[in-house]
Amino acid sequence: MAEGVLSPGVNLEAFSQAIAAIQALRSSVTRVFDCLKDGMRNKETLEGREKGFVAAFQESLHSVSRDLGELERLSNLVGKPSENHPLHNSGLLSLDPVQDKTPLYSQLLQAYKWSNKLQYHAGLASGLLNQQSLKRSANQMGVSAKRRPKAQPTTLVLPPQYVDDVINRIDRMFPEMSIQLSRPNGTSAMLLVTLGKVLKVIVVMRSLFIDRTIVKGYNENVYTEDGKVGYCISSNIKFYFYLVTDHATTALLHYQLPQMPDVVVRSFMTWLRSYIKLFQAPCQRCGKFLQDGLPPTWRDFRTLEAFHDTCRQ
Repeated sequence: MAEGVLSPGVNLEAFSQAIAAIQALRSSVTRVFDCLKDGMRNKETLEGREKGFVAAFQESLHSVSRDLGELERLSNLVGKPSENHPLHNSGLLSLDPVQDKTPLYSQLLQAYKWSNKLQYHAGLASGLLNQQSLKRSANQMGVSAKRRPKAQPTTLVLPPQYVDDVINRIDRMFPEMSIQLSRPNGTSAMLLVTLGKVLKVIVVMRSLFIDRTIVKGYNENVYTEDGKVGYCISSNIKFYFYLVTDHATTALLHYQLPQMPDVVVRSFMTWLRSYIKLFQAPCQRCGKFLQDGLPPTWRDFRTLEAFHDTCRQ
């Protein structure tokens, strides 16, 4: 059996027998499916058909098991071919008869694969670093830190009139949403957003940057004793409004563009406007209006589609 060799380490005779064993195994598997396809036929009584079917099916399974065992036995006799990779003359090292004592070729092959992988990851890292380049020159590195001009955060301090104009434009964009602006504590603005007859939102702003949002029910009191909008008023708010408050806080972290704060406020108000159908829109995943007694309180930041808090995962 060991006379014919296909390549170093491969038994040619066992290889041809393994091919024949594969063909026999395929025929045995085909007979199993034919037996299942034919079912109980060609018998006069029901008991005779059942016995005939069980006997034929067991014989087919025994044939598959026998052919599979023969194939496994032959696969152990075939042997393992040597790895031939285009490493020029280093491939001749694989013909060393004392491979166990001097495994030079396998070590060289492993080092070659590791070097290729290292080169690939180094290229990816180089591309990422070039995208985040600091672009520092030798002259800039020599300038003292005391002489460098400090960038003034011009977008953090905006005139109140500009903030009022931005809020008024947003108020005109959404007829079903009314925005009441007040400044109870100096220049910082506080918005009372009433969304139809669904809910009310208290938005605390610092210039055009939103610091905090609180969602309340439409019929809840949002005013203090002196008639000002207050965000610390005790509330008997429903649980789903607590969820909407958490989602609104998450939306504030998502819509971030410090260079264009007016765009951030407009995007947040557009997202908030999608709650006009809080109790009318079904969940886009499960199709239900209520899940555990709660409406779909989550709104996708990109599509504004409604989801239950558990269905959005």
